[in-house]
Amino acid sequence: MSTLIINAHPNISDSLSYTGRLKQLFVEKYVQKFDKQNLDVINLYDEIIPILSENELLGIWRKEASNDVLTRQETLLLETSHLLLSQFKKHDHIVIATPLHNFNIPSRLKDYLDNILIAKETFKYTDSGSVGLMNDHKCLLLESSGGIYTTLNQVSHLDFLNQYLTGVFTDIMAFNDFLTVRAEGTDELDQTTVLKSSQLLLNECFEKFYN
Repeated sequence: MSTLIINAHPNISDSLSYTGRLKQLFVEKYVQKFDKQNLDVINLYDEIIPILSENELLGIWRKEASNDVLTRQETLLLETSHLLLSQFKKHDHIVIATPLHNFNIPSRLKDYLDNILIAKETFKYTDSGSVGLMNDHKCLLLESSGGIYTTLNQVSHLDFLNQYLTGVFTDIMAFNDFLTVRAEGTDELDQTTVLKSSQLLLNECFEKFYN
């Protein structure tokens, strides 16, 4: 199974973070079942990710549409964006490892998705609305959070990270499946309790992910 892990934790070297632990638990299960040769990892905070600004993607796309000549730097950024998209599309299983930051996704993950959500590549526009082009793909979200969002409380509706990514992957790109494994309540519960719950959920979701 061709799998891409997108590591969106800002501190990529922190293997003891709950995001890092979730990622490692997944890798261990993957290696036990498949050939590690088909597993790729991209650490977003260790990469150049073109951003949606006038000096980068917006300006580049506008110049392309007008057949204007790109500068050397713009050409390099465009090539980087194309490589990110190509890497993403060639993997049929996408794993996103990320913490919940202020109720949403980390900024570098948003920048990454701006290079992926490209019309005619991962979705297309039709007379009746947008249609996803990634029907044969699945996504597994490994999400860590200080609070608990799966039980009804005063903040349970504020997990915009999960809402946003579910919408992007299922409603926009039409992924076949979107699964979530959480390490939640890291500011409230002891580490053993959090990781035990995460391990049980990962065991369950892993089978569905590769079914």
